[in-house]
Amino acid sequence: MSVNTVGRLLSRHLQDLKPGQLDWIGLRPERKVNMQCVTHVEAVAEMGLAGDRRCKGTPGSARQVTLINREHIDVVASLLALESIDPAVLRRNLVVSGINLMALRHQRFRIGEVEFEATAQCHPCVRMEQALGKGAVAAMLGHGGVCAKIIKGGVIALGDEVAKL
Repeated sequence: MSVNTVGRLLSRHLQDLKPGQLDWIGLRPERKVNMQCVTHVEAVAEMGLAGDRRCKGTPGSARQVTLINREHIDVVASLLALESIDPAVLRRNLVVSGINLMALRHQRFRIGEVEFEATAQCHPCVRMEQALGKGAVAAMLGHGGVCAKIIKGGVIALGDEVAKL
């Protein structure tokens, strides 16, 4: 396991991290097109999610999959005085609940049978201002989720457990 120093330090405090679950899956077939919501998808090791534009990119990229917490979507909605936010608007691939994704940074985790490594925070881009209105980037800072790469492929599906390895 090639986890960096920060990951090793965090790992000491994550032994009792309760698992969460996969709530939503979205694919971006091309840049700037609508997300496609699916119930399951093949995760291709070192590439990305089948049908997502990132899967056509450079093997080994640190940004093969993007994930966000359902709970953080609710926080962002509250900060923007919105009743709710459709996950497709945020353009992340996976929405999970019940586990703190920020605790998984620099860690390996699994969703169903697939193994991931969280590589970095997924910062909001200017497109969020267009999608959610003025102040969206500021509201999403620290709540944008994480980027990950796929270590071991397989199929993931809604309801799958999300757990630190």
